[in-house]
This record gives sequence, structure tokens and C-alpha cells, in this order.
Amino acid sequence: MKLPRLIIAGTHSGVGKTTLTLGIILALRKKGVNVRAFKTGPDYIDPTYHAEASGKPCGNLDTRLVSEDSILELFKRRAEGADISIIEGVMGLYDGLKDGDEGSTAHLAKILDCPVVLIQDARSMSRSAGAVALGYKDFDKKIDIAGIILNNIGSANHYKYVKSAIESNAGIPVLGYLPKDSN
Repeated sequence: MKLPRLIIAGTHSGVGKTTLTLGIILALRKKGVNVRAFKTGPDYIDPTYHAEASGKPCGNLDTRLVSEDSILELFKRRAEGADISIIEGVMGLYDGLKDGDEGSTAHLAKILDCPVVLIQDARSMSRSAGAVALGYKDFDKKIDIAGIILNNIGSANHYKYVKSAIESNAGIPVLGYLPKDSN
């Protein structure tokens, strides 16, 4: 499939997936990129934000309710003509139905053969962030974690330590961060 695409996933719910996804979509749109937005799973709130940011209706890709073949068809039909499709995941990357893969963001990434940017909360950790990233990388070798964006970074030094821990231990590039901000 030659449709440019990227999944924004998180280590868990509340990690900042929606904020970062909206920021990426809006930044690309402001640069004149034709972005198509998608949301994983049954969600009716985030897609309204995605539509506002992208200027186009947001597609829904729910692997629990729709077959893999239908997911591919829906994605291809809606992504056609876009410069890139940005897909926001649901919950944590590997959280699916009960203790399985079905319905998870990872399941969708495998169906679409799509790289993943993982959002990781770095609050109150430094070197341990490398262990967390390594766990996500090694948990399912079929998932291509192309990069990590950190959230809740306390300072430039904090970012330097966390970035080093992840890149040297997990071998995943850290693409940037959002500073800690209670608002």
C-alpha cells in the first residue's frame, strides 16, 4: 500500500495522544499538507476535533466491529488523494479486547502495515523510560515503533536524560517532547 500513513499511539490512556495528534494534524495543514485524520476504535468525541483540525471528516477504524478486509477498504477509500493520513490510537498501544490483540491500536497497525509514533509519559522518571520503551519495542516484533514523543518533561536536562536512556537502550529515536504543564 503506497498511502503515506502514521499511527499516534500511547503507552496508556491520558498520555496526551489527542493533544499531540491534533497538534500534528494542524501543523501539517498549516504547511499546506493535505491531511486525512482517522481515529481507532469507537470514539465520537475525538473525531470531531480531528475534523476541525484537518478541515475534513474524520474516519473511524474499529477493528472490533469491522473485519480486517473492510478496515483496509475503508482506509484506502478515505486516504486516497491525501498527502498523509494521521491515525490516533485508542488507550495503550497493546490494549485490546480482554487480554488479546483484537481492537487494539497494535492490531490496526498490523492490518495497515503502519509505523507508530509512541507517546510516552516521562513524568517522574529518567533512565526507567528506556526500560518502558524497550518493553514496548520488544512486546510485539510486528509493530514498527518509528519514534517516541515524550510528554511531561520537567526541564531541558530531564529531556536529555530520558532521550539518552530511550535511544541507547531501546534504539528508538526520540522525536521531541512537550513540557510538563498542569493546564
